[in-house]
Amino acid sequence: MSKAVFIAGVGAITAIGNNITECLSALEKEEPGIERITYLETMHRNDIPVAEVKLTNLELALISGLPVNTSRTALLSSIAAKEALTNAGIENIRSLRTGFISANTVGGMDKTEKFFTDYLSAPSKGRLRDIINHECGCVTELVADQLGISNYVSTISTACSSSANAIAFGARLINNDLLDVVVAGGADALTKFTLNGFNTLMILDREFCKPFDENRMGLNLGEGAGYLVLVSDKVAATLANSLYARLSGYHNANDAYHQTASSPDGTGSFMAMTGALKQSDLKPADIDYINLHGTGTQNNDLAEGTAIKRLFTAPYPRMSSTKSYTGHTLGASGGIEAVLSVLSIKHGMVFPNLRFKTPMADLGFIPQTGFEKDLEIKHVLSNSFGFGGNCTSLIFSKLPL
Repeated sequence: MSKAVFIAGVGAITAIGNNITECLSALEKEEPGIERITYLETMHRNDIPVAEVKLTNLELALISGLPVNTSRTALLSSIAAKEALTNAGIENIRSLRTGFISANTVGGMDKTEKFFTDYLSAPSKGRLRDIINHECGCVTELVADQLGISNYVSTISTACSSSANAIAFGARLINNDLLDVVVAGGADALTKFTLNGFNTLMILDREFCKPFDENRMGLNLGEGAGYLVLVSDKVAATLANSLYARLSGYHNANDAYHQTASSPDGTGSFMAMTGALKQSDLKPADIDYINLHGTGTQNNDLAEGTAIKRLFTAPYPRMSSTKSYTGHTLGASGGIEAVLSVLSIKHGMVFPNLRFKTPMADLGFIPQTGFEKDLEIKHVLSNSFGFGGNCTSLIFSKLPL
């Protein structure tokens, strides 16, 4: 990379915690956030498990400071982004060239769904003001305005790789001296459209998911938000708070195989990981932990596993899918998992692949089965592979290097 990009702050809200401290506690205690549906109004309430944030919209609004009629995606985004900025401790944020690059896939669809339910029952019902922020970009703009960020605001929506791409794009803007600070990541809320769509694809597990298990049956959807505060070397030198890590490599690739499936031989996954390693000037043997994309579907785990088997050799690095905790948070997954990857380096810990029992017959490795801490974690590879073949890998490295 042409310039160093540092992680100065992290923030997250997920099904396992409403902030970083709560998420870390749940990870160490091996407490997943997947349960039967409580908050989403759906006919599947009793038969499809999901990983919901354990707060109502009113409770989220009180924490975020946004109006209660704001979309759930924006409420989640606001909470995590503000935590990341507070965590970074940048006192003069408005005097710096600051950007907000946020990803999501559903925008304000939760509000739109409620509007049409009311409207179809009677044309005089339904509040139009609740759906004016339907599109994905409006979520980003609402939160950017609340944060006071106006130098550069952009939204990325590339399915499951969305917020990983937001982080990579933020790093490029800093590398090219266009911005000094970027709050990058993403958010997504559960909606009926999403749940019904994935159910139609027949890739939802009716039990708690078990990524990379031979007997895996599919994924569990989740919701949440995760953001990193990326800073240039000049800004990093002025901060009182200690830095978390360095973003040492990133790469986006596309195998153009299928709209909703990865190529079975893992072409896109392999290209993304290889590109990130090349940019970071690292070898596969340098990676200490891989935060797998690991959705739990037949196709995804085989494709990602095949690419890992092709790129790495025994002894394999520790690896796990934290979606076994948080569910698959779609546009937020890359941001949430980037946060967990940075925390892995900061605290010397790796997280287990919950509920794993039987190794996949086609692979020569097994994921992490227990929580470990007090490890020397120098380099973490975080994978985010999306629909349409859009694959992104990020590499975070320990400081100083």
